[in-house]
Amino acid sequence: MNARNVMVYYRKINEKVHDVTFRSGAFGRVKLVLFSVFRAVIIIGMSYIILGPVINIVSNSFFSGSDVYNPSVFMIPLNPTLENYRRAFIRLDYFRTLGYTLVYIVTITLIQIFVCSMVGYGFARFDFPLKKLLFGCVIVTIVLPAHVIMLPLYQHFRKWDVLWIIEAVTGEAANLLSSETPMYLMTLFGTGLRSGLFIYIFRQFFRGLPKEIEEAAFIDGAGPWYTYFAIMLANAMPAVITVAVFSMVWQYNDMFYARLFSMPTSHILTFRLSTLQATVEFADQVKDPLISQLAVYAGITLVLLPILFIYFTLQKYFVEGIERSGIVG
Repeated sequence: MNARNVMVYYRKINEKVHDVTFRSGAFGRVKLVLFSVFRAVIIIGMSYIILGPVINIVSNSFFSGSDVYNPSVFMIPLNPTLENYRRAFIRLDYFRTLGYTLVYIVTITLIQIFVCSMVGYGFARFDFPLKKLLFGCVIVTIVLPAHVIMLPLYQHFRKWDVLWIIEAVTGEAANLLSSETPMYLMTLFGTGLRSGLFIYIFRQFFRGLPKEIEEAAFIDGAGPWYTYFAIMLANAMPAVITVAVFSMVWQYNDMFYARLFSMPTSHILTFRLSTLQATVEFADQVKDPLISQLAVYAGITLVLLPILFIYFTLQKYFVEGIERSGIVG
């Protein structure tokens, strides 16, 4: 085989290799495009399932009476109006009720962060008798439905006493219903709404922090309390943000305990929303339930706004806290 034939032979081999490489690259690009399209379809479909009801509520909140009975109107009103928002704003006494609600949920959230972080830190760093049993009780509070203990809770706070002291002094036990006091007491003793989950989050986070941080603080003469507040809690800000967002959202949306303890509707915005349709029908003399329902849609939109603001403000820290609190340890 002469030199010319050798060159022709190697040229054919290079052409075949190039052709195979091109086909392989083209197939890879097509596969990548198909996967991207499939992923986009799945994301858009899931987003519509989740956001579809919200979009429908916001759209209906702008409907007028004529749009309700117009069969050609589906999502976009032909005669949009803000009358529904005016009614909802007035009947909810929006700013005043929202102010009471924010004070309530912020106070509960701060108490939960303080109490649950201390309990979680204790489970993560200290050894004490019955530690595993007590942590098992914490897990039980996570998985046990609140409806199972609703009757004991109601009876307990309807006749609340401490070692029969109140009954001995006043002649009868204290009735703490029709107020937010039961929620404050439950939260203060680590048994509030989702407190078990928050204790678990803090325990997992503190277990993931290196012990050298505490050892360095102890060598420098810091006590357990100073180490906890100035060092450990300061390093646990992702977990604090996570618990704060969860606590505020769940307290804000809570209806179970609000109804169980007969809290004042004027102090809880979501509780007041549940009576909005009846209030509009009575106060505004709206006898058509389809028309009064439009004010409820507007009220739901107004109730959603504070939560959306909180979430978008703390979104970055919230996602970071979810990742670190759920994985470490």
